[in-house]
Amino acid sequence: MSTNVKQLIEAADAAVPRITPQQAQLMLAKGDVLVVDVRDAQEVARDGKVAGALNVPRGMLEFRADPACPYYYAQFRKDCPVIVYCASGGRSALSGKTLKDLGYQQVFNLGGFKSWVEAGGAVDKPVG
Repeated sequence: MSTNVKQLIEAADAAVPRITPQQAQLMLAKGDVLVVDVRDAQEVARDGKVAGALNVPRGMLEFRADPACPYYYAQFRKDCPVIVYCASGGRSALSGKTLKDLGYQQVFNLGGFKSWVEAGGAVDKPVG
């Protein structure tokens, strides 16, 4: 039986809790949380990113988050909460589910970057 993108996102949303920008700000204030921007580099260069966020395009997430992979980024720790976001919430939902499948227990979907900006969240402005 085949599935479609809508069903994949619904399953991801069921596995990974969505949080508001305010909830994310509280988590960041407590420290020891990784924020991951799964948008493409062009989007980040154009719009900026959540202050301090690590940009890992969705297509590279598994390679950066798996300690057994040679492309692993040490910022990913399974004992640390991870907040993912993208432009509107779809890619971050799928990314959050992927992280859960890789064994990350505390994964949260912030949704879209625009909602972060509108809520007054700190932003690293684009360079250039």
